[in-house]
Amino acid sequence: MSYKRRIAVVLVDRANYGRMKPVMFAIKNHKNLELLTICSGTMVLSRFGKPIKNVERDGFEIDSEIYIELEGSTPATMAKSLGFGIVEYSSEFARLKPDIILVIGDRYEALAAALAASYMNICLAHIQGGEVSGSIDESARHCISKLAQFHFPSTIRSADFLIRMGEKSNTVFMVGCPSGDIAAKLDKTLPSNIFEDGIGAKIDITKPYILVVFHPVTTSYGTDVDSVTEVLEACQNSEHQVVWLWPNIDAGSDHVSAALRRFRELKQPSWLRMIKNFTPDNYHRVLANAICGVGNSSSFVRDSSFFGTPIVLVGERQQYREYAENVIKVKCKKVEILNAIKNQVDFKRYPISKLYGEGNASIRIADKLATVKPYLQKSLSYVLDNDQ
Repeated sequence: MSYKRRIAVVLVDRANYGRMKPVMFAIKNHKNLELLTICSGTMVLSRFGKPIKNVERDGFEIDSEIYIELEGSTPATMAKSLGFGIVEYSSEFARLKPDIILVIGDRYEALAAALAASYMNICLAHIQGGEVSGSIDESARHCISKLAQFHFPSTIRSADFLIRMGEKSNTVFMVGCPSGDIAAKLDKTLPSNIFEDGIGAKIDITKPYILVVFHPVTTSYGTDVDSVTEVLEACQNSEHQVVWLWPNIDAGSDHVSAALRRFRELKQPSWLRMIKNFTPDNYHRVLANAICGVGNSSSFVRDSSFFGTPIVLVGERQQYREYAENVIKVKCKKVEILNAIKNQVDFKRYPISKLYGEGNASIRIADKLATVKPYLQKSLSYVLDNDQ
């Protein structure tokens, strides 16, 4: 029996898994690859709906379950959780002995895995490098890119940025975003019970609804309550049903969560339902059927482009992202948000965009992982040689 290259996929949160899921299937089904699944971050936490259960339901074996998150949701707890991650990933990498470690995006938990891999002389591959966004996330993304030996960017501009950052062109493979692979094959029909697991008002799936995903902005820590209040009041005045997905664990998350709870308890809104977690497929269904998406999630930039869903992108968290024509950017001010919602709802739907790929990223990633020649030492010397 021939040796299969062992690919360790690191999953750190629900959005992370939503984009990795098709890649994991492609690796699992590849004749020359063996999939190892490592779950950490909020993937294993009950207060986020324990998304690891979705991974198991999809038929993946969990090879490692790591707890690294320190409670508090402050800048200090984020930094300390990164440190815990390096310690725990190092132990698991030593036990599992992967040939290549695959991470995605810009989470600090993924940065911890990248640092551990680099110092343990394990080849690292990175999906979605080269993108610019905002907040500390962009810095984390670029750090991971500089540690990674192989790159799978989602857009032409991102691939160009990686090469301009000093990455060798023969290690950069522009494949598109794996989210598009889910969107291309998705039955977009909403299950009748899709909103049952939340709290708050009942959502009538036969009527229009707005989807809100609003995360704290770590570089503006301390302003979270004011920001989420602006979004809540804009949504209230829009006079539509609202499905609100719980924020991530970044610094300021507890402030956002507390503000949401206070609003629900004091106002008893008849239009607002809050959800901890969706499966990746159901999240895409909810996004595809929404009359508008409001907030600062990266999914509102990339995933929405595959459906043409109108988006109101709020604040600075994604301010430098590439986006299709379905996105309107506004400041985190109630009046601006409300006017943009009205304009987007009136517009209805936008054309589907191929900015983030054509729905075949996962197979291309798996094939490259099976055929590239792993190496360890990275250097900018070739850039200097070419400049001379």
